[in-house]
Amino acid sequence: MEHDPDARWLARVMHIAFFLLLGASLARFLLRHPWQERGPWIVALSCALAALYLLGPVVGTRATARRTAWLGTVVAVWAVLVLLAPSFAWCAVPLFYTGLRTLPPRAALALVALLTVFVVTAQVKLSHGAWDPNLLVAPPAVAAIATAVFVHARRQADRQRALIDDLIRARRELAATERREGTLAERQRLSMEIHDTLAQGLSSQQMLLQAADRVWDSDPGAARWHVRTAESVAEHNLAEARRFVHDLAPAELAGGSGLEEALRRLAAREGAGFRVDGVPVPLPERVESALLRIAQGALANVREHAAAASAALTLTYLGDQVALDIADDGRGFEPGRVRSAGVRGHGLPAMRARVRRLGGTLTVESAPGEGTVLSAAVPLHHEESDE
Repeated sequence: MEHDPDARWLARVMHIAFFLLLGASLARFLLRHPWQERGPWIVALSCALAALYLLGPVVGTRATARRTAWLGTVVAVWAVLVLLAPSFAWCAVPLFYTGLRTLPPRAALALVALLTVFVVTAQVKLSHGAWDPNLLVAPPAVAAIATAVFVHARRQADRQRALIDDLIRARRELAATERREGTLAERQRLSMEIHDTLAQGLSSQQMLLQAADRVWDSDPGAARWHVRTAESVAEHNLAEARRFVHDLAPAELAGGSGLEEALRRLAAREGAGFRVDGVPVPLPERVESALLRIAQGALANVREHAAAASAALTLTYLGDQVALDIADDGRGFEPGRVRSAGVRGHGLPAMRARVRRLGGTLTVESAPGEGTVLSAAVPLHHEESDE
């Protein structure tokens, strides 16, 4: 409780109140009994009590044996003072607080009861035998109020401390969750990058080498062409792998090459058409990278699954967004059965994740025997999501 600002403020108030009450009681005694036989003893005990009370911060605030001994000495000196001069009885109120703060609950309540008895006795003595119900009611009432205020303050402090602990624990759990989500997001990003670059490149190499093997004896020229093409793909894949390790943009976009030029080269390499509609505008690097990866994945799907005679890329600028369409005249499929069929849908979840992070949409229109059109639309003013 001592770490709570309200508790420290209350402690200061009680310390000030103790010395004010002690000084007022001493002044009252000296005014009414100027230097009688008990006078020197009262002054000496008052000074001793003040000195002992000042030692409180030095002793500490925790309920240790030294702290308990200190409090017992303070109460004993105060009790002697009350027996000699009953006007010192009201110094008990700050002592209530000190006892409640220092001792365990039961011991503190016992001390409060003892101090209250001393106060009642002192007040009765000061009344010189005159009957006054307030003498029996007021001190216990003050003690009860002081105890209730302190207990309430302590409970509030405990609740506040528990709330702070819960908030700290929740913050740590949130940080741990964010780290886990960040790890999962990074794994997803890595899986998409591997699929859209290395895996597709390796698939192309495999197909080219298989084609070279089939015509190795019958058409050596074609076989060499397939091998050289596979070598070119391997070189491109190696560049992608190096940039991937360093988390750089796709190799096609390196050196200031724009998205249009990268898509044009990709389309030429895959034997697809390419055109641009609308007025071109500069695109953020993350948008260029995402659309290029989507085009690579879509054309890889066309090559591996569609059995298409032709395919075409269309990049369209629509003012507040940019769209990329990849169309083919292949065998088509039923989009709703992609996952269950296990074909044609390879890479679609990665494409959707890329577009979703940019606040865009990915649509697929296809039917068996009617080809496929894949469209990715991305707004040009959007904060990238971590999903």
